[in-house]
This record gives sequence, C-alpha cells and structure tokens, in this order.
Amino acid sequence: MNLHSNSAVGSATNERKSLASLLPNVTLTEPANLAAATIAAANLPSVTAELVKDFAYRAATLVVRSYEKTFTLDYWFYSIDGSPWLRLRVELPEGIRELPSISEQAHAIDWHERYAEDLFGLTFTGHPKLGDFVLHEEWPEGANPMLSDFDASALLIDKEVDPQWQPEKILQTSGAFVMPIGPVYSDYAESAQFFLETVGEDVVRMIPRLHFKYRGIEKHAEGQAFDRAVLMAERFSGSSAVAHATALCQAAEMAVHVDVPPRAQAIRLVAAELERFRHHLAILSDICHSTGMIVPSADVDILEEDALRLSARWAGHRYLYGLICPGGVSRDFSAGEMAALQSGIEEFSRRADRLRRHLEITSSFLDRFEGVGVVPLANARKLGLVGPIARASAWATDLRIYRPYGFYGVAAGIGSPPLEAMESEGDGYARIRVLFSELFTATEWMRRAIKHLPDGPIHKALPDSDGEAIGYVEAPKGAAIHFLELSAGRVKRWQITSPSFVNWHGFHLAAENFAFQDFPIMMASFGLSIAESDR
Repeated sequence: MNLHSNSAVGSATNERKSLASLLPNVTLTEPANLAAATIAAANLPSVTAELVKDFAYRAATLVVRSYEKTFTLDYWFYSIDGSPWLRLRVELPEGIRELPSISEQAHAIDWHERYAEDLFGLTFTGHPKLGDFVLHEEWPEGANPMLSDFDASALLIDKEVDPQWQPEKILQTSGAFVMPIGPVYSDYAESAQFFLETVGEDVVRMIPRLHFKYRGIEKHAEGQAFDRAVLMAERFSGSSAVAHATALCQAAEMAVHVDVPPRAQAIRLVAAELERFRHHLAILSDICHSTGMIVPSADVDILEEDALRLSARWAGHRYLYGLICPGGVSRDFSAGEMAALQSGIEEFSRRADRLRRHLEITSSFLDRFEGVGVVPLANARKLGLVGPIARASAWATDLRIYRPYGFYGVAAGIGSPPLEAMESEGDGYARIRVLFSELFTATEWMRRAIKHLPDGPIHKALPDSDGEAIGYVEAPKGAAIHFLELSAGRVKRWQITSPSFVNWHGFHLAAENFAFQDFPIMMASFGLSIAESDR
C-alpha cells in the first residue's frame, strides 16, 4: 500500500519540521509516510487540541494493547492534505489504568474511550459518559474481555439484572417521558435500542444503546493464522466484505513490506466499486421503503438483485467473498469477463439515473427528506463523521481522493479525476443525492481501472514475519481503518474501526428536534450498520 505520492514526500518533510515544535521526539518513516511520537498521558489533551486546530489533523482510531501488567495506547491521526499519518503513543506503567480523556478535543475518539473502558478496564478522566457501552448489565463486574489474561474459553455467569433498572433520562421537566425503540425489531434490523425523550410530539433528546451482540471478533482473532482473520474480516460486515478484507490485507502487506502487483490492485479497485454500487442501491431501497413508496422500492430492489447476480457471474459470489486475499486477489479475469462486467454496470447506471430523475420530481418523496435529519457542517467536522453522511454536509472525507491507496492514485491520474460527491444541506435529501452521485462515480472508477488494467501477476506471497501497520479504505459507508500487529504471520492484535462506529454520533444528534414519525425515515437515510459496531 503506497501511502504517498512523490509530491506528498515534500509535504511530509515540511510537516515533520512543524510537528517537531509540538513533538520534539517525533520520527518520520518515509516509505510508510508515518510520523510517530511518544508523549506523557498528561499532555494528551493539549497536544490533541493543537493537532486538530493548527495542523488540521483528524482522529482516526485509538488502539489499546494489554500486556501482563502494563498498557500501550496508540492514538492515530490523519489529514487530507498529504501530511503523514501520525501515531501518538502513551505508555501506562504498571498499576496505572487512568489517563485523561480527549473526547472534547477530538470527538471521534469518544466511543473509542468508552470501548476501552469496558473491554480493557481503563478509565478516562473527564469523559462525560463512561460505563454501560459494549458490556451491558448482564455482564459480570470486572470482566474485561480484551485484557491479555482474559480467558475467552471460560464460562461467564450472567449477572442478575437489577429489576429497578431505568433508562437514562436527560429531560427533567413536567410531562417528559421516554419512548423506547428496540432492541427487537419486526423486520431484519440488527439489535439496537434508542430512548426518545419528549414532552409532546417531537424528539427532544435521543440516547442510542448499541452493542447487544458483542461478537469478540478481535479477541477470537488473537493467535489465529492471518488467512483466518481475512475470512473473519469479509464476514464482519457482509455488505462491505471487499472493503474490510482489503483494509486488513493492506495493513498486513504494509507490516511485512510487500508490494501488491499492479494488476491485483486494479482488480481490487473494480471489486470495491462494484461493492459500493450494490451497497448504495440497498440503502436507497431502504430509503424508498421507509416512505412507503412501493414502486420505487421494488425498482431499486430489482436493480440491486441484478447487481448481485452480476457480481456472482463475475467473481463467483454475490457479495464477492473470497476474492481479496493477502498479497493480491485470488483469481484473474479475462478481457471478456471484464468487458461483460463493465457493460452490465453501464446499463445499471442508466437505470439508476432514470430512478433518480423520477424521485426528484415526486413531491411526496421530497417532502419527507428535505430539511429533515440535518447535520450541519460544523457538527460533521466536530464529530469527525465520514463517508456519504459527512459529504452530504460538505465535509470532505473521500480517502480515494485525498489519501489514494492501491490503484486509486493511478486511476485518478487518467484524465480528470472523478470528483468527490458533495452536497451542503446536510439533510436526508442531500444524503440521497450523494448516494446517487456515488453510483455514477463508482462506474467511472471501474471504467478507468478496466480500460487500463495492467498485465502481470495477481498475487505476491506474504512472509511469516513480524510487523504492525494501519490499513485503510474508503468503504461504502466511509473510512474503514484496520490496525494489525503480526507475530510470525499470526495475529497478535487486530482492531477494526468501522465507519458506522463513527457515524452513529451524527444520527444521534440529527434525530433530535424532529417528529417521531421522522425517526425511521432519518434512520434509513443514514444507512448505518449496527453489526459494524458490534465487533
């Protein structure tokens, strides 16, 4: 995975000089375009504030590693201007499990800190809300499943639930009440609960409660052969199988210094954009269904089914399972197979455009989305939102353009690069327009990769060696970031930061100050995955 172009090297060098004034011990690894520094825990809030304000860095993820008696916390930051990735490391000595929160300075880390408190037993002083996050009330006290000495095979006895338990309330006024939604739904939605507080017909406060199906994927992966982890990654979120498998493989390839052959990189791009195309159709179907528009919903369902069948004919699986593998891809494609794929996608794009034009003149559809579920630019920036949700609020986030990886840098240089799909209103209709725009840009990305598909091998073997790295992709829902540490080719630590894990913040705030009947419509327009958070 190439993290920088030639022009970015100079930028990285200049950034190193600037960062040195803030982080005197910072080091820069040019091939990986990675700046790294170790700081004292007490300096975290002030350093983060400067990184965000003065250096335009964005918080990417927090990776915690547990050792026998100590902890290491790596805070990862990135920018969209070519500056190096930045890793801030904090080392907690024996007996210390407390450090300051940076959720105020970088809100994208808010849920990461809550995650670390539940699963590692750490405390982040100053955090506004800790506890009852991943591990709900049935979990026994003191069970922290990501600790190094936690026995995942041992039987845990469910704690008896307090019969007096009450949901959290924020409103303290006469007539205020809480309306619970979930965690059990009649359709196919995953388990999640939302407490809607109101004094009338509008939602005044909304408190989300996810993680009813904590799967322990990262714990199960420890000690596994890397091939097994790839299998888990692509099934972690079936609608984004290519994205998560690619991000994990890129982390491994970077960790052991393997360059993926150009032909394999191009095929990965085609698979990623085919997945994006099909994924967005599924979200648009849910959106139409949420408004009771049966005919458009059926039209999109048919189109999505055709895209799934095209995927199966091209790669052998409707959701493209098994195509992405360490060091490249698992199979090659003939010129005829690539031409048939492109022909099918071009047809689907025309059908999608007809649907878009139909919806744009349907007032009963527009009335449900225009001005509803608004996420202002300031909120998108503060919350660190990613993907189509962020871009609907004019917040630039597309890693394919700003941090090009794999074949994206090559494809972007062929003619005028595809523009980032961007809207400014931040409402449901803006999110819909971004989804439609990305159907057409996905088609353009595929068109370029197929036309300029390089010759050569499709795979390069990875050695069974040690290393660690970050892998990232622009998944259909936004930035998907995988941290991987390998030991002799086996997984020592793996952490997934999914776009939904980040973007639930946006839905939480957008749902407030709107009528109850708008709730399912807004939820559909955000297109979030609950399973992506229950890792």
